[in-house]
Amino acid sequence: MGHVFQRLDEIWKNFRQRRVHAKSFAEQQNEDEAYDAKDRGTRMVVLAQIVGSVGRYHDFDGEFRLRQHLPAEKLEHVKQLIKGGVPLPPVKLYQIKDEYYVLDGNHRVAAAKEAGWQDIEACIVEFLPSPTTLENIVYREKADFLEKTGFQDDFDLTEVGQYAYLLEQIRQHQDALAQCAGQPVSFHDAAEDWRKTIYQPMVRLIARS
Repeated sequence: MGHVFQRLDEIWKNFRQRRVHAKSFAEQQNEDEAYDAKDRGTRMVVLAQIVGSVGRYHDFDGEFRLRQHLPAEKLEHVKQLIKGGVPLPPVKLYQIKDEYYVLDGNHRVAAAKEAGWQDIEACIVEFLPSPTTLENIVYREKADFLEKTGFQDDFDLTEVGQYAYLLEQIRQHQDALAQCAGQPVSFHDAAEDWRKTIYQPMVRLIARS
């Protein structure tokens, strides 16, 4: 019977989560002590990762749907723009780890989700969590690695120092490329060449073994 009650408890929690408001950026920022801000530029963000709002989290539920008691004129206007194929300006998001919070563009996010979009263009400022836990230290090292290399989020390491080790490998690869070319090679170019000629072949080799 124990597993039955556990399953009922999980169902009830999921039901409640669907009814609560979107996540609060301030609450998550305080929980993670995420105060170091980094401008991450503009790129596409998966809508499923947009989970909350900076100032209007009470206006939307956990699925980022506008609450029924609030005026819907603005949302309906944005929905009509989307249906008409009108380009929308990028939304502005705050990022903490793998989650995003809307600073500007709450209705655009809600309308895009309702329209079935998979992602949306966004200007991003990331807030890095305080290095008080092993998980946060590794995350900050990963963020530094991605920023220096220009890679997307496709490197998942679990131990402190592993990203620094990869950066050193890329620096050595950069020196080797510069020697062969007889001219300087940018770190980004060296990183991309290292990824294609060393890292990816190694990953494929390990996968086949």
